[in-house]
Amino acid sequence: MNSNILLIEDEPGLVVTVSDLLSNEGYHVDSATDGEAGLARAATGRYDLIILDVMLPRKTGLEVCRELRQSGVDTAILMLTAKAQVMDRVVGLRLGSDDYLTKPFDPAELVARVDALLRRVRKNKPIPVLTFQFGDVEADFERAEVRKHGQHVTMAAKELQLLRYLVDHRDRVVSRAEIMHDVWEYRCEVSSRTVDVHVAWLRQKLEDRPQHPKHIQTIRGRGYRFSA
Repeated sequence: MNSNILLIEDEPGLVVTVSDLLSNEGYHVDSATDGEAGLARAATGRYDLIILDVMLPRKTGLEVCRELRQSGVDTAILMLTAKAQVMDRVVGLRLGSDDYLTKPFDPAELVARVDALLRRVRKNKPIPVLTFQFGDVEADFERAEVRKHGQHVTMAAKELQLLRYLVDHRDRVVSRAEIMHDVWEYRCEVSSRTVDVHVAWLRQKLEDRPQHPKHIQTIRGRGYRFSA
């Protein structure tokens, strides 16, 4: 399966139990034991699913969920709530969680819900494109060629990789952290400023009005969105 799951839970026994359970099902599981640490990990965008407890130290699960969605991270979230806390489940769903499970829960039900959410993620995951056209730009990612108004555009390898990433995730906001992780693979010399500079270069080469971009848009406080 090779899906990456982040478990944000402060009960040590439950962390061990759930991690072992999901690892035995073929998933890779990381964990964080408080809300702030969990938010920092989740914000990287490297996970396919987040299992998020509501009651956490330093920052509640509801706060983590809200901040992730506000920053444009759309990773699937399965929220864990106490059995009696109906309002937490309602608020969690309204804030952007995809499902919830009440404690104590049956291990088989947890696995079933995880499987179902990840099937939905895989189904909705965009298929990488080989060629794409927007405005007067034609990009052939298989041949590593880009043309604007029919003229060849010189593109560095990383610029082309970034363009393809934005195209593959078109019409949704991708955070700088996601781009840093997926395009640069978090090399130590890479910062959010590196991402911004490369986006600016793409705009200069591909947009008709780079200062007022039509296709590669900045979403303030969240990241970038590509629209054809």
